[in-house]
Amino acid sequence: MYWWGPLVLILAFMVTEVCAWAAHKYLMHGPMWFFHSDHHVVEEGPFFERNDVFFLIFAIPSWLGIMLGIIYQYYFFVWFGFGIAAYGLAYFLIHDVFIHRRFKWIRDIDTPYFLAIRKAHKVHHKHQVKEDGECFGMLWVPRKYYKEAKKAFALKKGNA
Repeated sequence: MYWWGPLVLILAFMVTEVCAWAAHKYLMHGPMWFFHSDHHVVEEGPFFERNDVFFLIFAIPSWLGIMLGIIYQYYFFVWFGFGIAAYGLAYFLIHDVFIHRRFKWIRDIDTPYFLAIRKAHKVHHKHQVKEDGECFGMLWVPRKYYKEAKKAFALKKGNA
């Protein structure tokens, strides 16, 4: 019936990556640094961080889109809300589980793309202050890190 729904979900997923990048660069490393700063601390801290408040902030538009879309039968918003939720799930699995190992479910994914994600995130975390940051995205990795990872992967596999 709504053949366009999955397309809207994919669009929302991609738009959310752009919004997350902008929020990370301009809000988390700006006026909302108080909430994000503990995420850049090197030593082990409590399981929950102040930074986890952003999960709730990003969940609100997803929940509203799904709920209000269903109530008012505007299914575009339902699909958009599910796209935001899908991004949230990807963020949790990649950022919290794979990169930061807050859960021990996913140990190592040995592909150039995931190696590049890890490298870009390490580069981001080398800055422990809000200024001079780089690599604010999660899924869209700067090309130079992907090229480095691809080369390292080839050397590791003996295909250089």
